[in-house]
Amino acid sequence: MPPIAQAFQNARHILIRGVNWLGDAVMSTPAVMRLREACPQASLTLLCHEKLGPLWQGHPAVNQVLTFSSEDSAWKVGLRLARERFDAAVIFPNSPRSALQVWLARVPVRVGMAAPWRNWMLTHPLPPRPGHVTMRKRTPEEIHRLQAADKPPGPPPPPAAHHLYHYLHIVAAVGARAEPLAPTIAVAPEVEQHIQNRLGTLAGPLVGLCPGAEYGPAKRWPREQFIELAKALQTRWQAEIILLGGHHDAPITGAIAKAVGGRLRDWAGQTSLAELAAVLKLCRVVVANDSGPMHLAAGVGTPVVALFGSTSPYLTGPGLPGETRHQVLYRQAPCSPCFLRECPADFRCLKELSAPEVLQAVTKVLGGG
Repeated sequence: MPPIAQAFQNARHILIRGVNWLGDAVMSTPAVMRLREACPQASLTLLCHEKLGPLWQGHPAVNQVLTFSSEDSAWKVGLRLARERFDAAVIFPNSPRSALQVWLARVPVRVGMAAPWRNWMLTHPLPPRPGHVTMRKRTPEEIHRLQAADKPPGPPPPPAAHHLYHYLHIVAAVGARAEPLAPTIAVAPEVEQHIQNRLGTLAGPLVGLCPGAEYGPAKRWPREQFIELAKALQTRWQAEIILLGGHHDAPITGAIAKAVGGRLRDWAGQTSLAELAAVLKLCRVVVANDSGPMHLAAGVGTPVVALFGSTSPYLTGPGLPGETRHQVLYRQAPCSPCFLRECPADFRCLKELSAPEVLQAVTKVLGGG
C-alpha cells in the first residue's frame, strides 16, 4: 500500500475541504462516499462555505460539518481547524485559499490538485487525471470565426472528462476506489414533510422549472420558451408548475408566473437550501438549465431534463454520466462549448431548443407513470 494510502488508513480524523458551488458540491458526493468506504474507521469532517452547510447536514458519509463565512480570513479558518487536530486532509477546490486554510491548520498530510501558488502548501500535489479537459473560454473573435466557418463540432470528450471524476481522482490517490457512483443528497424527513404540507393537495403531477443560472445569461434558456413550455404542460398534463431558484432568479420567475397564471407557484427565493432539495425531490420531473438546482434535483433522485447552452454536458451533465433517467438537450453550435457568461453572437445553442422539443422530453418521464 502506498504511504499516502497508509496514512489515510491509519487516520482517525480526516478533513475534507469541500467546494464552494452548489453544482460542484453535488458532483463531489461520489468521492466523499468512496472516501467513507475506504476509511470506515475515521471520522470525516467536511468544511464548506456556510451557504452549503445544509447540503451536507445528515449526509450518510459525513460525521461533522464545519462552515465558514465570506468574511472569515484563511487565518481564522485555519486556527479553528487546528483545534480539531486532523490527521489528514483532502482538498477538493483548486484554489490557493483552500490549501492555505488547511496548511494553517497544520494538518500533517494534505492532498489536492497541483496548481501554481499552492503546491508548497500540499504534502502531496496531484497531477491531472487521465481524460481531463480544460474548460477554456473562447474569445468573441474565435466564436465569430467558428460560426462563419460553420464546420460541424469535433468528437465529444471521453466519459472520464466529466467533472465528477475530478474529485474521484483525488480520493483515489489516498486509496479509495475510483469507480463512479451516482451523486446523492440526503433530504431530512421532517423537511420533506414540511414541504408536502406547504404544497397541499396537488391536482396534477408536480413539475419543477428552474429558469435561472447564476453563472450568466449564456446558460439560460429564453424566458419566452419557459412560458410556452409551462402553458403546454398545464394543457397536456394538467401539471402543477413550480418555479424554483434563488433570490436573483425572482425577476425571471416573476415574469414567467405573470405570463402563465393558472396552477403555478413561484417559490424562487422562498426556500432554504434544505427546502429546495425537498421540493425538488417531490417533483415528478425537473426542467433546468445547467445550474446548481439541476445537479441538486439529480442528487435527490428526480429525473431531470437538462438544457445546455454555453457549457458542455460531457463535463457537467446531471447525475452519473450515462445515466438514462436524465435527458440532456444540447444543440451544439460550431462555437460550442464557449464557457462564456454572455453570448457575443446569436445565442443559437439555446434559441434553437424549442418548447415542443422540451415538452416531448418531459412527456417521456410523465408518460412513464
